[in-house]
Parts: sequence; C-alpha cells; structure tokens
Amino acid sequence: VKTKLTTDQKVIALTFDACGGPRGKGYDAKLIDYLKSEKIPATLFLSGKWIDANAERFRELAKQPFFEIENHGLNHQPCSANGRSAYGIAGTKSVGEIFDEIEKNAINIQHLAGRKPRYYRPGTAHSDEICVEIANALGYEVVGFSVRGDAGATYTKTQVKEALLNASPRSIILMHMNHPEGETAEGLMEAIPELKMRGFRFAKLSEYTLK
Repeated sequence: VKTKLTTDQKVIALTFDACGGPRGKGYDAKLIDYLKSEKIPATLFLSGKWIDANAERFRELAKQPFFEIENHGLNHQPCSANGRSAYGIAGTKSVGEIFDEIEKNAINIQHLAGRKPRYYRPGTAHSDEICVEIANALGYEVVGFSVRGDAGATYTKTQVKEALLNASPRSIILMHMNHPEGETAEGLMEAIPELKMRGFRFAKLSEYTLK
C-alpha cells in the first residue's frame, strides 16, 4: 500500500474521499470551489455509491484539469478476502467480491470520465494482502495515506489546520469531500496559505512515483 510520494521536494498530495452510503452522499461545495479557485491540484477517490448519487457533480469534477478521479470502490467496502469489517462496515468476503468492488467501479469511472483510474483506495482505507495482490494484478496501485487530515470529516477546523501544518514533505493527506456539514473546508482554507508561505506546493498523485 502506497503512502508517500517519491521526491526530495516540499510537495504534499491532497486526496479527498467521497464514500457514499446513507450518510456519506453529500458534496462539500465550499471545499471544491476553494480548490478550483486557487487552482490547487487534488486526487479525488470516489465510490460507486457516491457517483450514483451525484452524477452531474461527477461530470463537472471530471472536467477539471487540476483534479484526477480515482477509485474508492463500488460499494465503499473494506477490501478483504474474509469479510473483515472496519468502522462497522462489512468487508468483501471473496476474491470475486474483491474483483467486483474494484473493477466494476473502475469501469464505471472510465465510462463516465473517459479514463480508467490508476489508483484504488479501499473503503475505510482497509485492505488485506490478498486485496492488494488482486488490485495490483488488475493494474492498480493501492493508495493509503501518511496523514489523517480530517478523521472522516469529524475534526474541527483547528484540528484539520494542525494536521495539515504538521505534514512533512512527500505526505499523502487523506480528507473527505462528502461531508459539507464538517469543518474540513474551513481548516484547509486556513492551512493552505501558510503551507504556501513555508514553500510547500501541491500535486496530484500521478505526478510522482509512489512508495
């Protein structure tokens, strides 16, 4: 599972999950509009459930040159060969379910966005060794994170800001774009100017080799 960028520069990768599910189908317009207005590159991991609930927004996001759309699983399930759950969400239970969770969402994204994802982040960012082997065999890199940026959009804006400002170069930061009721946007908007003053810049995952 890849958790960092391979570079000696002061670069951070901002990644945002959109999980779907009964309480996770929202859209943080304030967050996305800020990234667009500031032309800040970001990698967006979208689940099939979220895409189904936000078809028009998905098409808009896919057109943005500063964003890349990646795979967060068809049903946002932890990726496991034995059904292991994480955060109360049941995982995939077989090789067949792992294949469907990864590949069906990838094909869906390719159909809607015109490009197949390169990266896969399992639901809840949990995967076992078999999941990683299957994803790699299908041609995807499994991406985790090195900094928990908003703890599922439960952090206050102060906690989000602190997490970002404490990030080291090469970090992959995990945040969420599907909880507009949270304070991820506010914390990010306070942290970004200070990070820029410190000499950091931001990149999509595809701009670097991952490790």
